[in-house]
Amino acid sequence: MAGKFELFVDAGERYRFRLKAADGTVMAVSKDFESKRAAVAGIREVRACAGMGLITDLCPVQPAASGTAPETSAPALAEEGPPRGRNWLGRTIVVRRRGHKAPASKRWLSPVK
Repeated sequence: MAGKFELFVDAGERYRFRLKAADGTVMAVSKDFESKRAAVAGIREVRACAGMGLITDLCPVQPAASGTAPETSAPALAEEGPPRGRNWLGRTIVVRRRGHKAPASKRWLSPVK
């Protein structure tokens, strides 16, 4: 079973929605909206944008748990390529870091015929 959106009124009498996983875990809670119509429009936007959204890693780099970072040379880092993660379908995706520019594809630079 897929997750579901729940529309509710918070303590401040404002409309919000939450996304719940199939097991009932709350995955996300929205900002407050002035009307029910605006909250439903917010749910539509989340459905449209988040399905295959990219992950942007804003976390600071943390040292290794053992206290000393393993020695890695610059060429070895270049061979690894960009960091990778998995999306909700289990497909491998590239995780973009803040300030990272995506490489330009020749396919999109060629003139349209």
